[in-house]
Amino acid sequence: MSRSGEPDMPLGPGDDGLSEAAPSSPAPARPASSRRASPAKGGAGKGAGKGTGKGKGRRKASGGLSLAAMIGFSLAFLTLVLDQASKLYFLFVYDLPIREPVVVNPFLSLIVVWNRGISYGLFQQHSTLGRWILIVVSIAAAIGLSVWIRRTSAKLLAASLGLIVGGAVGNVIDRLAYGAVFDFIQFQVGGWSWYVFNVADAAIVAGVAGLLYDSFVLERRRKA
Repeated sequence: MSRSGEPDMPLGPGDDGLSEAAPSSPAPARPASSRRASPAKGGAGKGAGKGTGKGKGRRKASGGLSLAAMIGFSLAFLTLVLDQASKLYFLFVYDLPIREPVVVNPFLSLIVVWNRGISYGLFQQHSTLGRWILIVVSIAAAIGLSVWIRRTSAKLLAASLGLIVGGAVGNVIDRLAYGAVFDFIQFQVGGWSWYVFNVADAAIVAGVAGLLYDSFVLERRRKA
């Protein structure tokens, strides 16, 4: 009943009841607003994905080898290949053990010497234990120098270390395969003869010379 005492009548289109209910009509627009927000989320996801990809690219680039490291490892590999190729050729193709001595010129001869020591016949080891000690020490040195190559940015230093690593690994292969290192190059002047050596030995000496030059000359220049 209304306050006038008259029976209640249905509310018309302009009555207050409908006016109060009108604000609830925008409710169906919520899904549209959520749909409009979804591209923003997708865009943010794409942006995050792009940022992550770039981060991975930067990490991959920073984790790659430097130019110095590539030079060092390339020289190590080249030294190893040349050393083993020359040894295999003179042992099994040219058959130097049967044809020795071969006089190349008045200063150079090819002979066969089985070296059980380190480079140039130093520190001879005639026991099995001594041979394995040299093998382990050589492998450990090659690993340590390889880490040094990986970390340095100095090209000459990396190249010198690469020569030493390649030569050390080449001689280790000989000790594992033959029990001793195959030396075959002999320099001589008149009655004086230099140590008999191989490509690996020559690479090690060149690497040590480059290492000393870098340490005492180039390192001072870099610090100056």
